[in-house]
Amino acid sequence: MQHGEIVVPSALPVEDLPMGSGQTPSGRISAVRFLDEPVDKLPFDRDHRIRLDEALIRATRDTGIKFTIYLGDLGAESNDKAFELLDSLDDAAHSALIAVAPGERRIEVVSGSAVAHRVTDRICQLGITAALPLLREGDLLDGLVAAVKVMSAATTPVRS
Repeated sequence: MQHGEIVVPSALPVEDLPMGSGQTPSGRISAVRFLDEPVDKLPFDRDHRIRLDEALIRATRDTGIKFTIYLGDLGAESNDKAFELLDSLDDAAHSALIAVAPGERRIEVVSGSAVAHRVTDRICQLGITAALPLLREGDLLDGLVAAVKVMSAATTPVRS
């Protein structure tokens, strides 16, 4: 067994964080990733981004699957676009993507090739089913968190 000390870098003052960033209670910086163009208004405030980030972290730790959320246009071929977005991730094969286009009233949930046997179509549908009532009420944050939590709970956990 190795021993050592944990070095925690000092956190940036909140006012020095880049636009679209927030600091989690653990000190980690969570930031929005802009794909195409700058966004004038972010969909979530700092506390909401932290809450969403914590749900994503918990789901990833519990399952070993990298959960990711995309908010933006999906277009007419929304499923194809969701897989295109999934393929753009660093570790697409081990990822699950929840893609929501609020303006288009669309949601797609897809999983990578290495985890498709664990994040099945049924589990993707559970995520959609958990999110839809909240999304219909205009509660984007709770809809996304519900989808992540339900999918994570239904997915086979990582074996040690």
